[in-house]
Amino acid sequence: MSKTKGSKKTLGIIAIIAIVLIIATAITASFVSVGQMVKILLIGVIILGIVIFVFGFMQARRNPTEKKGKRRIWLSLLSLGVIAIVILNGVIYNFNVVINQYLAKAEIDEEERAKVTADAKTISEEVENEGIVLLENKGNALPLNVDNATEKNVNVFGQASVRMFYGGSGSGAGEEKENIDLQQGLENAGFVVNDELTDFYQEHAPEKEEQNNLNITGGDYTLSEPPNSEMSEDMWANAEQFSDVAFIVLARTGGEADDLPFDTAEYGGSEDRHFLELTEQEEELIDTVTSRDFEKVIVVLNSSNAMELGFLEEKEIDAAIWIGFPGSTGNNSVGNVLAGNVNPSGRLVDTYAYDVTSSPAYYNAGDFKYSNTEHKAVDKIFGEYDNFHTFVNYEEGIYVGYRYYETRFVDNETGEVDEEAYQQVVQYPFGYGLSYTSFDQEITDYQTTDDRITVEVTVTNTGDAAGKEVVQLYYTPPYYEGGMEKSHVVLGAFDKTELLEPGASETVKLEIPVEEMASYDDQHEKAYVLDHGTYEIKLMENAHEVIDSRTYEVNDTIVYNEENKRASDHMTATNVFDEARGDLTYVSRADWEGTLPTERTEDKEASPELLQALEDPEVVNNPDDPDIVFADHGLELEDVAGLDYDDPKWNDLLEQLSVEEMAQLIGFGGYATQPLESINKPATTDVDGPAGINHLVNGLKGTQYPNAVVLSSTWNVDLVQQMGEALGNEALAYGISGWYAPGMNIHRTPFSGRNFEYYSEDGLLSGKMGSAVVQGALSKGVYPYIKHFAMNDQDTNRYGIATWSNEQAIRELYLKPFELSVKEGGATAVMSAYNRIGTTWAGVHEGLLTTVLREEWGFNGMVVTDFDRFPFMIPDLMIRAGNDLMLTTVGDKPTELSTETNTGKQAMRKASHNILYTVANSNALEINTTPYPYWLLALGAGDTILLALLALGFNKVTRRRNDVTGTSET
Repeated sequence: MSKTKGSKKTLGIIAIIAIVLIIATAITASFVSVGQMVKILLIGVIILGIVIFVFGFMQARRNPTEKKGKRRIWLSLLSLGVIAIVILNGVIYNFNVVINQYLAKAEIDEEERAKVTADAKTISEEVENEGIVLLENKGNALPLNVDNATEKNVNVFGQASVRMFYGGSGSGAGEEKENIDLQQGLENAGFVVNDELTDFYQEHAPEKEEQNNLNITGGDYTLSEPPNSEMSEDMWANAEQFSDVAFIVLARTGGEADDLPFDTAEYGGSEDRHFLELTEQEEELIDTVTSRDFEKVIVVLNSSNAMELGFLEEKEIDAAIWIGFPGSTGNNSVGNVLAGNVNPSGRLVDTYAYDVTSSPAYYNAGDFKYSNTEHKAVDKIFGEYDNFHTFVNYEEGIYVGYRYYETRFVDNETGEVDEEAYQQVVQYPFGYGLSYTSFDQEITDYQTTDDRITVEVTVTNTGDAAGKEVVQLYYTPPYYEGGMEKSHVVLGAFDKTELLEPGASETVKLEIPVEEMASYDDQHEKAYVLDHGTYEIKLMENAHEVIDSRTYEVNDTIVYNEENKRASDHMTATNVFDEARGDLTYVSRADWEGTLPTERTEDKEASPELLQALEDPEVVNNPDDPDIVFADHGLELEDVAGLDYDDPKWNDLLEQLSVEEMAQLIGFGGYATQPLESINKPATTDVDGPAGINHLVNGLKGTQYPNAVVLSSTWNVDLVQQMGEALGNEALAYGISGWYAPGMNIHRTPFSGRNFEYYSEDGLLSGKMGSAVVQGALSKGVYPYIKHFAMNDQDTNRYGIATWSNEQAIRELYLKPFELSVKEGGATAVMSAYNRIGTTWAGVHEGLLTTVLREEWGFNGMVVTDFDRFPFMIPDLMIRAGNDLMLTTVGDKPTELSTETNTGKQAMRKASHNILYTVANSNALEINTTPYPYWLLALGAGDTILLALLALGFNKVTRRRNDVTGTSET
């Protein structure tokens, strides 16, 4: 065979391989996961690259030339080209999940989208209607009369009037372009707004920073109130002439990845003021407005973090409303509440102290380092950086929020409250809120059994306006010094009436399971314990003001141990968090002065043992574990939909999965679960958005709902469930199965950057609201991931921070919302947290993810990590502990699974079972709308063309020319 024919034959082989590559891509695209298709392309590119290399260099050796230097340069460049194509395909493989989600968006029925969006906006307004809290209303300044010219026209002061926060930043952000702004909301309610002021504030509004979804770094904490000197005397005079009414809008935001500043010097404030205080410019604005000729001055608070509001008590402030983050249509509610078209019925879900630093948790919130642990940390996306291991001490124990403020001033022996001391500290108690009408509440029936306390409360509207009333039932347990810590009051049950016309009544039935009044004894019994003694059952206006009460007697202490587990538990609860207790001194009501922190915790050195626990977790394999069995039973995922988790058919289905399929399923969980050919499992799409659908990868955004704090401020479980249903309908329209929400952490301090995502400082209220949202979304086939499990209650240093607390506080406060969302909400998906509990990352904490979540609470379903980019998030440890899915869009993690050990394979099978159980019991099998990935054909064609050109280049550079005949030989 001639050399020319040999080279043509080689080129022909290359062409055939390339064509086969494209055909294989096209065929497999219909039934193989995108990751596997990209892998096929990558392997094909590598094979072609090797063939081209061998072809080129063999030909170069057969055809020597005098121009060796020039040939070497060209060969080097062509070789780099081949290597670059291989590397590019490797990068695409690594990021194939995110690339596919960006380039292959599901088609959306625009008519259906318009319908679900309209419904979502309607429910958003209803939520805000009931979530707005009336804080002050001196002399019945509100509602305003829009039929009266002096109140129809309104002045709106404050930079926040045009730069309102509709939601927080990070994963909780939303699309705001079509939101109803404050001016529109007021005008829709019949007001006329002073445009001169609006124009002024728009001219002075700072530019809003665009969020970088690849590097979320917290909220925009810029304090931008312009100084009064910027406003002319004519403008003030015009405002006085325009209206007798002045609104002052004040706002504070929050953001993922960083907490609120403890001093505001770098944000436009000052060193001696924190972010939740008024700035000097805001004080100046309030002083000026209240000194001018306005009959009514009304403050509107646009914040989801509890601010210091002592200034509202000044006589010049006539009224104040709290609106939280109102979302898409909530400003219609603001206008309607101010105009009296809606009677405010919201109640606060946090305690508002005059000084927010008076909380004992304040001293242990923020940035605390182990000073001897400086090291180079590797962020899997952003490279290497200097870092320390960090910690946070929950020294306050159970005394968070109202549990502290309502207990601190109580005499332990008499139960009497030092009212004067209390009133100096607390401005608005937990559960506080006013109305435009008045209500009478009365206990009209009280029944008890050994298991349950049932209270019927008759609510009567005794005022002149129709309205809704919140009914709050608390209990006061007996406290014994030296025994378990107990709050003086604990929320036990709540409900909300329907709209009551003046004179109308409604009877509300509330129940408290007796076992729920037990405290957790982590030192002696290591179990829930219901102490003997008298329990006061209190109907209260809020966490401080008692309306009526009854008593419940427990003659003998009840220990919920192995012989007597709580009825709601599947397995007796006992200590699993001893390691997290540390060597702290926890706050005790038996010795406030001796145990309350009085200064911020200092950085400290980590012991060698602690450092080893932080840096060297061990992956343990059990040599006695059997290998897994593989078999083809001819089952598909739909065959197990609706079956019990332990049904034998599940085992048959799992035996059809290869190790590679399990690794793909577990390892590529970033905003998706992967398709599996062997069981005909479709791909699913999961999205962020605790305040509405917010796909951080492809930009898809749904309706922006009022945030979680507004939802819980409604105290209306039924309404919140309707919001969950509305979001579920949106998800169906967009082809979405999973939703990274709701946030179930609590407001440990007002400074947490993500308080806007979480419901309350109280675990029961948070859990009831979270359960309602979960039930609503699940009813539409959408699985919400309740997050961040657990104790992710600050965002500063959230990546791997060592969180120290005692088991009583962990169970009674921080796990309570998750517990209710599982037991009552039926949650089938959970997101673990970045933080450690003690030294153990939450995502590998077997006590948390297996013992408590699955065995005690009876959870069936999957646990996903938070976004997976840090070295401490070790897959092998994760799946052994009960964390099933990696929220990662890159392809490096599956290779870290120990697919060669029996222990590893057993853990992979268990994780696959958990993932598939959640997906099988969702909408995934009905809405499989994943579009054909045409971009892969383009990638295959591009690879083929580029490699063909490079092959031709090799051929041209290495062939030998015959100078005499003018022909060439190869």
